Amino acid sequence: MTFARIPPVHCLLAFEAVARLRSVTQAADELNVTPSAVSHRIRQLESQLGVALLARGDFALTADGAAYLAHVREGLAALAQLPGRDPGQHATRLRVSVTPTFSRQLLLPRLALFRHAYPDIDLTLQVAGPTAETSPEPADLELRFGTGPFAGRESVRIQSDEVSPVCSPAYLQEAGLDGGFESAAAIARAKLIRTGPLEPWRTWFAFCGLDLPEPSGGAQFNDLGLALDAAVAGFGVALMRLKLGADWLDSGRLVRLSARSAPSPQHYFLCWKPGALERWECAAFVEWLKTALA
Repeated sequence: MTFARIPPVHCLLAFEAVARLRSVTQAADELNVTPSAVSHRIRQLESQLGVALLARGDFALTADGAAYLAHVREGLAALAQLPGRDPGQHATRLRVSVTPTFSRQLLLPRLALFRHAYPDIDLTLQVAGPTAETSPEPADLELRFGTGPFAGRESVRIQSDEVSPVCSPAYLQEAGLDGGFESAAAIARAKLIRTGPLEPWRTWFAFCGLDLPEPSGGAQFNDLGLALDAAVAGFGVALMRLKLGADWLDSGRLVRLSARSAPSPQHYFLCWKPGALERWECAAFVEWLKTALA
């Protein structure tokens, strides 16, 4: 076995620190070396690998850098394990507060990748409402839904989406909506399923150039997944986030009423208290989820 292609550990440590802190100066302070030494180690690593890992302006990860960072962190975590010790007895715990539909539809199908990349992290998921300002239990990272920013929290946007009206195939025929859903007349024929501030109907109305008020009657749900399930059950028309609701469309349980889609003003963010990303496990999860959803 040859180890000629394995980069020096001090170069890997410099890369991990800069990727996490987004600062050569802060990485130098953490590693107790000069900023020029950190920059030299990054250049040495990139030269050996033959790829650019960090953008020169803001130290954001390149696509190659994001992929390599997962391997670097896994390798460093393995090196930190003492021989003869059970890794499970020394696992790092990470608590993440998540919203129900996002975690079920988008996070859990990808979570095995995180477990394999970071076997030394014991992950605990705690469900909270999508617009909750605080988690019901203490969490290291919080998934939040809205427009941001969030008081007392640093954050990164991890997903934006577009919305379009959907209903069940049966309700499509029942309400006579075959002709589309972009006119006031078509909308007046339908029962609109409401989700309060999560995805207000005014987003679709404005997109269609309609001066209509937010509906005040009809079924209402405080979870986007429940609203889509209600549409499957024939409650009416729901405004779907297309990435979030892909499974409902792919399975045929719901159909789109328009080929057009409107950008949603609401986004998903990962949030944390200032200083939390100094912990490697928090930084690792943030970078992994950003990459997994890209």
